[in-house]
Amino acid sequence: MLYEQIQEAVAHLRTKTQLQPHTGIILGTGLGNLTDEIQVETEIPYQDIPHFPVSTVQSHKGKLVFGHLGKTPVVVMAGRFHYYEGYTMQQITFPVRVMKFLGIQQLFISNAAGGTNPHIHAGDLVFVRDHINKHPDNPLRGPNDERLGPRFPDMSQAYDRELIARALTLAKKHGIRAHQGVYVALPGPNLETPAEYEFLHRIGGDMVGMSTVPEVLVARHMDIRLFVVSVITNQCYPLEHIKETSVEDVINVAASAEPKMSLIMKELLAAAPGSGA
Repeated sequence: MLYEQIQEAVAHLRTKTQLQPHTGIILGTGLGNLTDEIQVETEIPYQDIPHFPVSTVQSHKGKLVFGHLGKTPVVVMAGRFHYYEGYTMQQITFPVRVMKFLGIQQLFISNAAGGTNPHIHAGDLVFVRDHINKHPDNPLRGPNDERLGPRFPDMSQAYDRELIARALTLAKKHGIRAHQGVYVALPGPNLETPAEYEFLHRIGGDMVGMSTVPEVLVARHMDIRLFVVSVITNQCYPLEHIKETSVEDVINVAASAEPKMSLIMKELLAAAPGSGA
């Protein structure tokens, strides 16, 4: 059933565009303005795509954008889906599978996250090198369809080390505060308590958020190369640095840091093999 639904979505999208995307991009909370820098060929609202969920979160635009970022043909999710919205893990990750069948070779993911490492501050970028999954469900649970990927995908090399190294070099070149770190995924939608931030720090988490890992699991299941960047919107450790935070605060900090993230993504794509550069 899932395979057939993917094919229906792809077939519908192919009636709207013939662009062959090299790279997929998922834009997180407060980070949707990268679409303004894309030479847009086609924009398709999620509600018009068969079997797609609809984003319900403030600041998520809710459309699939086809076009070029620089010389690279891309398909961009302007707005993602979250477990806390009530969707299943399979629904959340459905667009990743569709993008794979549209032809993407790599996936760039962004998110807004809280920092649980005392050396990481609000406004910093963190390139994800690993994750800890604290979601109560897994998008790969259930019968496995070998047409989509293996039953037991390996996660030891989930995040592309070459892309991380290049991103760190670019950040240094442009004077951007950037790190690499471990992302911890929780279901949300509430922000964490001080005791939870302490726990996340102690288990090795550098930042915490409510997304990304389900998409990563499915991307690796389908053998898609991955680059993930977290924009730190609030410092959550040491505990005395915690401030009461609203979604508006998160969006504002993410938006102010977005140009730095966009610059890194654009320059990574400009040097990507097969990007048209």
